[in-house]
Formats: sequence, structure tokens, C-alpha cells
Amino acid sequence: MLKSIFKASALALLVISFNTSLQAQTAVTAVAGGAGATSALTAAPAATALAPSASAAGSAQMATQLQSEAQSAAKSAQDAPSADAVQKAAPARVAGPSQFQRFVQESTGRLLPMYGRDLFDAPQAYGVNNALPAPDDYLLGPGDQVQLQVSGPMDFSSNLVLDRNGQVNLPKVGVVTLAGVAVRDLEKTLSAQLGKVFANFKASASLGRLRGIQVYVVGQAQQPGTFQLSSLSTLVNALFASGGPSANGSMRAIELKRGGKTITTLDLYDFIARGDKSRDLPLMSGDVIVIPPVGPRVAVTGAFDQAAIFELKSSATSLQDILALGGGVPALATSQKALLERISRTSNPPRQVQELVLDAQGLQQTLQDGDVITLLGISPAFANAVTLQGTVAAPLRYRWFEGMKILDLIPERDALITGDYYKRKNLLVQNADAAKAAGGNVAGQIRGMVDQINWDYAVIERLNRSTLTTELIPFNLGKAVLQKDPAYNLSLQAGDVVTILSQSDLRVPQERQSRLVRVEGEVSTPGIYQTLPGETLPMLIKRVGGLTPQAYVFGTELNRESVKARQQENLDKLIRRLESQTQSQQGTFLANRSNAGNADQTAAILQVQQAQLKSQIERLKSFKSSGRMSLELDPRGQSLAALPDLPLEDGDYILVPSAPGFVSAFGSVNNENVFIYKTGKTVGDVIKSAGLTEDAEPAQAFVLRADGSIISRNDRAGWFGSGLFNASFESVPMMPGDTLVVPAMMDRESRYNAFIRGAKDWTQILANLGLGVAAIKSIGN
Repeated sequence: MLKSIFKASALALLVISFNTSLQAQTAVTAVAGGAGATSALTAAPAATALAPSASAAGSAQMATQLQSEAQSAAKSAQDAPSADAVQKAAPARVAGPSQFQRFVQESTGRLLPMYGRDLFDAPQAYGVNNALPAPDDYLLGPGDQVQLQVSGPMDFSSNLVLDRNGQVNLPKVGVVTLAGVAVRDLEKTLSAQLGKVFANFKASASLGRLRGIQVYVVGQAQQPGTFQLSSLSTLVNALFASGGPSANGSMRAIELKRGGKTITTLDLYDFIARGDKSRDLPLMSGDVIVIPPVGPRVAVTGAFDQAAIFELKSSATSLQDILALGGGVPALATSQKALLERISRTSNPPRQVQELVLDAQGLQQTLQDGDVITLLGISPAFANAVTLQGTVAAPLRYRWFEGMKILDLIPERDALITGDYYKRKNLLVQNADAAKAAGGNVAGQIRGMVDQINWDYAVIERLNRSTLTTELIPFNLGKAVLQKDPAYNLSLQAGDVVTILSQSDLRVPQERQSRLVRVEGEVSTPGIYQTLPGETLPMLIKRVGGLTPQAYVFGTELNRESVKARQQENLDKLIRRLESQTQSQQGTFLANRSNAGNADQTAAILQVQQAQLKSQIERLKSFKSSGRMSLELDPRGQSLAALPDLPLEDGDYILVPSAPGFVSAFGSVNNENVFIYKTGKTVGDVIKSAGLTEDAEPAQAFVLRADGSIISRNDRAGWFGSGLFNASFESVPMMPGDTLVVPAMMDRESRYNAFIRGAKDWTQILANLGLGVAAIKSIGN
């Protein structure tokens, strides 16, 4: 019984000792010169895991020895760098253009890049990812870490690091050489060595941390020097780590030297253009990469997407070979002609220009050092096209054929309905708010729905090939398309541009314009009407049914868009004038302030005036002109005959009100109110009813008539000197809807008051500004 217990204890102690020994081995990578750190482990006495005879004292002594050796190996592994800690690529030096690049720039005006050089702008994109598994053909070397796992009668795992001799020490097995073993053969090699000592086990092995290698990049490199790289690195990885060839370095003859011999020559053009890595070999520590000076160079520019400077590989390089690097002859380059600038050392001057045809023979042109090739773009001209533009359904280029005429291009009227018409029409039912408000904007919808065609004028634009000048050939579109008149169905030529105009593009006579007028109030049929050519105000009202018995003809209102624009322009001019005068007044005061004895008092007055003027200007800015025209009607006329024969315009608004039955007083009166109209009531009666305030200025009083006209006290040459009212201002009869306005006295001096006082003629002010009664008080104040 005691003997069995002793055997079991000895076996357990042996297993513990073996696991401790394996776990103590850690990674050791190559240091400068490529040599790895030597493992401190020593060979352990051979023993089998299944052996029944091992003394406990011997196992304890072996475990102590392995523990000490494991601590020494771990310290050595911490001091050695690994592939995960290799030197990163140094930032590339910013180099200027080469002499050949500047030469090409002086010739073409473009600084062309070196072909393929832009790939080196992001060297990290071509770095080695150490997290990926090593390829099966990867050969182990000093510094690589092997992760070993064994299962069977006893389970254990450990990390083994190859020493500088490429060996690992397996306890109970001894030294095993793994240098030069491929990854695919690693597990089989270790299993064979373990099988010499153990039985009934299963082993699995994989690579852990990889070793680092040291390589040298010399010659015309962007950043030459010594680089610490991953052992998975290839020649291409090293080139990107160094920033690649400089502007004067070759990209087509890069050499990899090992042991003093050239083992491969890499052409980066094969890698960039075709993805060929057949000459991209794995690197080993101590390798030297040589980038020689650049070889012969040519430049390709013009209609070429890959415009750049290319390096020639040999003297037999053809134009086709170089163009193939950028995808061949592009479709946008003409094959009829290309320019070749060549340097001829035997001629003076040495530079010459040749012309090439990019056919099979021309593409075989052998290129020389210094050549500059310019590909010319195709002509933008169309050989068989005419263009239709303007107010049409489809403004496009159309195929031209011999004998083509206007009706072939515009076969039907629908070809002149723009696509926007149907879009606007569809939007009428898609917007609920707009649909509800459609009744108030019928004229706007009709006017903006379809573009009115100018049937009288369309034009053909044609290039005169003899004089290279543009000719305009006008024609009557209506007679050509609507009436099918052969005289106006003109023949077309290739390259013609036919333009269809709308009435908004070119103003047509009024009789041909589409004019919409809104009529409201006391007429038989209020609505929106399209006026007839030459139709006047009374003619339209008669056509729509005439007036109702309640119509107040004297109060007829006519608002016009063109008048509104002119009135608003006058109002804006007044505002700008007042603002300018305000600044001028401030400047004058500051300039004369030192000479004024009462400067403080003057400044206070100026400040008050400026505040008042600013407030008045802001009120003026809030007003909008009405566009109302003064019809100057006879107060006694109440029939259509009293209305003036005024031609109507598009957008006119006509309102015939009913008799209001009141007059009003406004301004500096005690009772700003409306008063019942009575036949025979005069201005004096209204003044008496309203009463004047102490600051009233009766001399400036005026009456704003219901027809939009104005009567003032100073208007003696018209109403009072002779004619209808040969009497005083107070005896002027008031008409229903008239408004008496009494301005206030201007006792405060300011630029604004000076302007109003200087004008004096309120009739002129209101006519020019188009302001209603509501704005009069603001002006007066």
C-alpha cells in the first residue's frame, strides 16, 4: 500500500516539474544583427511520463532546477524585442519635384505626378498584420514563439521561443532544432520528438509571437536606412515602410540582395498595374534593398485619366505599353491625332514636335527618354444633331436627317407644353391649403400654369461655315406649326439650334398678350376675365353685364401692378433720401461743434430730432404702395360713360363699390370720425363737425376723394379758380367716401419736416407714393 502511494506521488511530482519547465520558456526576438537570445534552459534528465520508477527526491530537485532556469529565460525574453514591437515606418521626407517634372511643367503647364507614387502616401495600408496566421510555407527562425499543447495521460501547454541557434529545449526530450521548419511541418516535427520519450499523447503546435528582422534600404529611397520589420514582411512591405523610391529613384529595377548576391529584381509597375507579386519575395534578416536611380522617363498628358510621368523599362518600350498602364487609349481621346514632343540631340534647337495617329502602327511608336505625349480630346460637335430649346416639352438634341424641316422637329402642339405645366397642375390637389385658397388666386394660377408661347417669333441659330459667324433665321411659329404653311416650314441643317420663346421672354404687342383682369363689387358678374385686344375699362364692365343699381361709379377703384411698382420706387427713394440727410446732418453738426457756443443744447436737440426721424423712417418702411390710379371722375356721373376709356393691362384689379353713405375727417381735428353723408354737405360742414385742434394747419388741408384724386386749398387754378367749384375751399361739396385731412403745424425743425414743408403739395406726395389715408397721419407726424 505504501509503495503504491509513493509511486503515485512521484509521478504527480514529475508532471508538475514538466509543466513548470515548459511554461518558463518565453519569446525571444532578434536583436541588432538578427541574432536571437540564447535560451538558458539546460537539458533535463530523460524520463518517460509513464515510467513507474522515479524517486520523489529526484523529482523535487529537478523541479527546483527547472524553476530557476525558467526565471532566467523569462528575464531574457523580457529584454529582447519582438515582431510586435518593430520599428514603424519613418515619415517620408517631403521632396520637391524632379528636374524632369519641372521640365514637363514648363512645357505643358501641368505638374504631373510620378506614376504609382501616390500609393506610398499611405504606407500603413501595406503593412504586415501580425494578428493573421503565418502562411504554411513560413520558415521558423530564431526568436519565433511556438505554442505547444499536449494532451493524454497528462495535459500541459507551454510557449517555446527559438534561441539564436534556432533550437528549443523540451524537458525530458532535449534540444530540438526548429529553424528552417515550415509551419505546415511544425506539429509533425514536435510530435516525432515527443514520441521518442512519451506514448499515448496528442500534440498540437502553432506560432505565437513572430520574430523581428532587420533589413537595409539604400539608394534613391524616400527614407533610406535600417528597418526592423516583421518576419512576415516581403520586399514590397519594406519599400512601403521606407516611403518608396524618391522622385529620382527607379520603380522598375529594385534589387533585393542577400549574402552579396541579387536574388530578385522587382518591377513595381507589374505590382501596381497588374497585381503581379511573383518577384515579391519574403525577407530575411540582413537583406539589403537597393533602389537605383530612375531610368528613362516620358510624360503623358491631355485627354488621359492617368496623366503622369512614366519610367521606361527598356529602349523598346512602345506608346501602347505606356498607355496600357493607364487603361489604354481612352474613348474621349481622338485617335486621329496626338502630339509627341521629342528631344533630338543632333538638332538645334533640340526640341521637335511630331504628330501621331493612334492606330495600330502609331501605337507601336518607340518612346525615348524625355518624350512628352499629348492626347487630344474628341470634338464636342455632333455630326447629325439639331437642338430644340426654350419653351418646349423636351429641350434636347434630336437626330438630323437630310431634308429635315421645322415640322419634323415639332410635329405637334404638345411638343410645346413644358413638363412644368403638368407638375404645377398635379400640385393643385396635393396641397390642401393651396386647394382651399384657390378661389382667391385664380388669376395667379392661370398666369403661372402654362408658359404662353410667342407664336409670332421663333428663331434658328446657324453657324455659317464660310465666315464662322452665327446667323439668326427668324420664322413665324404659328404659321409653321398651327397653320402648316409650307413657306414657314423651314429646312434645317445639322448643328442648328431652334429656340422657342414665351411671351415673358420677349414682350409682344398688347393685343397679342394674355391679360387677366379681376373685377369685383357692384357689377353684374364679378370674376376674372381675359381681356380682348384694345378693350378698355367701360368696355369690359359692359361685356360682363354692366353695373348694378347700387354701383357707386365715382368710387371706382383701379389698382395696377405697373403703377404700384412706380409708386413703391418713389417711396423707397424718399426713405433713402431721408436716411442720407440724417447722416449729413450728423456730420455737419460734428464738424461745427467746436465753433458753437451752445454745443450741448444743440446736441440734445439733434439727438431728439434723430430719434424722431428714425421712428418716422421706420414707419415709412412698413408702408406698401397700393398701385391705385386716380381716375379723376366727375362726381355727378353715375353711369359707365363717366368712366375713362383707359386700356386695361394684365393684373389690373377693378372694384366698383356701393355708395358708402358717409364722409370722414382725419388729422389734427378734435373728432377723428366718420360722419353721415347728406346731399350738399361741404368741406366747411365737416370741419365744423370735426373741430380743429390748436396745432392744426388749415392752410394745408385737403380732401382725398373717393375716386383717388385729391383736392387741396392751393388748387385754385383747377377746382376753385374756374370750372366746377369757383368758390372757397370750405364750400367744396363732399362726396360719399371722401376724407378730409388736416395736417398739423410743423413747429419742430428737422430734415424730415423741412422736406414735408418744402414739398407743400400733398397731392404730389400722395400721388407719387401711392399711400392711403392710413399713412397720411404718419407722414404728418
